[in-house]
Amino acid sequence: MAIAYAGCIIAATPANTRDVTFPSRGSTFHGYLAMPEGAGPHPGVVVIHEAFGLNAHIRDITRRFAGEGYAALAVDLFTDHSRPVCMAGLMGLMLTGREPSSIADLSATMDHLVAEPGVDPDRVGAIGFCMGGGYAIAWGRRDKRLRAIAPFYGTNPRPLEAVRRICPVVGSYPGKDFTARSGRKLDRRLAQLGVARDIKVYAGTRHSFFNDTGRSYDAGAAADAWRRTLEFFAEHVQSPRPTR
Repeated sequence: MAIAYAGCIIAATPANTRDVTFPSRGSTFHGYLAMPEGAGPHPGVVVIHEAFGLNAHIRDITRRFAGEGYAALAVDLFTDHSRPVCMAGLMGLMLTGREPSSIADLSATMDHLVAEPGVDPDRVGAIGFCMGGGYAIAWGRRDKRLRAIAPFYGTNPRPLEAVRRICPVVGSYPGKDFTARSGRKLDRRLAQLGVARDIKVYAGTRHSFFNDTGRSYDAGAAADAWRRTLEFFAEHVQSPRPTR
C-alpha cells in the first residue's frame, strides 16, 4: 500500500516496472507499466498525464498504484509528436466541443494493459490530471470497460449532457482554479443522472495541487485526494462485478 510520510505519498511495496510500446492509429506509442507482486489477476488502472507528459511524477503515481495492488499503465500521448502542437490541438477541440483523437489512443492503452498476464480485464479504471483529467471524463463516457475514473482538475466535455452514460467518478479539483467550476457542474449533473460519484473541491488549493514536484503542491489536499481515490476504486474497480 501507499503511505504518507512528511506530507508526501510514497509506495510502500516495490513494483515491477518496465517501459512498453503498443500500436494505435498507425503509430507506436510508449508507456510505463508497473505491476504489483503476485500472479494476480490484478485490477488495472490507466494513468493519463497532464501537459508535462509522461514524466517522473506520472511514473511515480503509476508505481503508487502498483503498490496498492493495481497493474498500472501510463501512456505517453505525446509520443513522436510536438507537445506544443498537441496542446494547441487540444485547446481547439475544447473550444469546438469535438472529441480528442487521443481517446482512441487511451482505448489502445487499455487493450495493451488487459492483454498483460495477470491483469483482470473486467476490473479497470483510469486516473488523469489536467489535460488527462479531461480526457478521462471524455473516455469514461465512451469505453464501457472502465469501472471508474478519477479526474484531477480536468475540464468537462461539451455539451455536458455527453456525460449521461459515464461510469462512476471520483473527482478532485482546486478551489483557486478555473476547473473548480467544471467540478461543481459535473457533480450536479452526475447527481441528476444518478451516477455514483465523489466530487470534492479543495478550498485554497491551486492547479496541480497533487504534483509533489511543483510549486502548487498541497500535501494535505493531495493525501486526502489519494485516500478518496483509493477508497472509491476499492468499491468500484477492485470489487467483482455484481452477478445478474
